Amino acid sequence: MKSVPVVSSSSESLHARFTQSFGLMAAIWIAGLVGHFTPLLEWPALVIYVLGSIALVLWRGSSLGEWQEMYLAGGNLKKSLLWGLIGGTLLLVMAMINTATMMKQNNGAAMMSGMQYLLVNRSLLYLYPILVLAEEFFWRGIMLSALIERGVNKHLAVVLTTLFFLLNHFAVAPVNMLERAMMAMMAFPLGILGGYIVVNTRNVWGSVLVHMIVMTSMIAAIQIIF
Repeated sequence: MKSVPVVSSSSESLHARFTQSFGLMAAIWIAGLVGHFTPLLEWPALVIYVLGSIALVLWRGSSLGEWQEMYLAGGNLKKSLLWGLIGGTLLLVMAMINTATMMKQNNGAAMMSGMQYLLVNRSLLYLYPILVLAEEFFWRGIMLSALIERGVNKHLAVVLTTLFFLLNHFAVAPVNMLERAMMAMMAFPLGILGGYIVVNTRNVWGSVLVHMIVMTSMIAAIQIIF
């Protein structure tokens, strides 16, 4: 009798994690595209992005015990945080230089008016830590880990997740295209640096730290400019 190959539960879990991460990304991008041509704009996509990312990671972690596989536990936490602090400080300096340049050219207010409206006028200022966790859990957690475990070269995995992270700003940001492009430009060094911290320490919290520092600097820049 011909034997039937048995697929291990871990392989099934990895396949599901890979499929779910890319499926969620597709749902976010479709919602963003459709919403752009409606009065709702990109808000439904943003809600799906934040709540879907956190819910998916927490569900797989709590029900399947994949915290370590998704880099939310284990690995080298101390090294991850150290590199996150160093990398975040470097990006903070870059952000300060950019802010000073925009203020000198008197075009900062025009270029960041949409973000200022969302963060200050719409009172979303203090919700940014939730956004940071959602983004890091999704791109540097569940998706990056799934790519690595499927045998994708770590450099390619970092580049791909950074590219997706960059493009995602055009799908979920309810601001004008210039500001989306600015956020996408900020996302590139953030994704590359955070991705390499994660793949080399197998721990996502250093990337979370980098992201928190960058977002804090952006909010500080908005407060200074306005």
